[in-house]
Amino acid sequence: MIRGSIVALVTPMKANGDVDWDALKRITELHIEKGTASIVAVGTTGESATLNCDEHIEVVKFIVDQVAGRIPVIAGTGANSTSEAIELTQAAKEAGADAVLLVTPYYNKPTQEGLYQHYKAIAEAVDIPQILYNVPGRTACDMLPETVLRLVGIDNIVGIKEATGNLERARFLIDSVPDGFAVYSGDDATAIELILMGGDGNISVTANVAPGEMAKLCQLGLEGDIEAARALQEQLMPLHTNLFIEANPIPVKWAMHEMGMIDSGIRLPLTPLSEQYHDVVRGALKQSGII
Repeated sequence: MIRGSIVALVTPMKANGDVDWDALKRITELHIEKGTASIVAVGTTGESATLNCDEHIEVVKFIVDQVAGRIPVIAGTGANSTSEAIELTQAAKEAGADAVLLVTPYYNKPTQEGLYQHYKAIAEAVDIPQILYNVPGRTACDMLPETVLRLVGIDNIVGIKEATGNLERARFLIDSVPDGFAVYSGDDATAIELILMGGDGNISVTANVAPGEMAKLCQLGLEGDIEAARALQEQLMPLHTNLFIEANPIPVKWAMHEMGMIDSGIRLPLTPLSEQYHDVVRGALKQSGII
């Protein structure tokens, strides 16, 4: 089981929108150096919605090859078409990913039975560890806990990224799933509380700009050091809040560019961070001790 700080890695791009492979190599190495437990390649933060299918798998394979087995690589392979999700998941397996992250089907708003059948079909089609991903604020689709509990009996469904920020729901899942089934936060602002109540880690946006700090935060939580964990969480809270001042990954890519980590590229329909928020995000980086 993967435990700790799992970065939802951005896909760095040049100003013209091309993938910046040199920058991707650098930030991948940075995460290994700073203690990140695992990398999510081409999730929401990695602009899965704006990469074409060939680029999607090319980025996954690049990260897998660069990591070279030092930490696990989780590929984002969710789609709102079950057949497309199966194709992406199979391609990620062939590219060498250790696991996949499957967002709930967005836009078409399936029923709970539809969600169950969707995930069951992917699990049966591709033999790779699979992590469910529930983020109704982006997908307009909420996978309810009872549906999750139906899916935990499928052998290669191994965890869930619960990104609602609802700690009552998180506690119910942690208390209800069998041993070995991972519950991860997908909400930086509440992640440490989820970990302290028995969760396994955080799939994090903040880790892009503060990889060492997020690795330490998650480790403190896993060790049960409540006082130190909450103190570090308080320090990082300006980032947890303001990296979502516009739609992710707009603020985090701007912050990384401000820090000299990546170029300014982002693909339409996403646009660079609005100028009115530059000082807000820059201030969050300073308040959190990152710059």
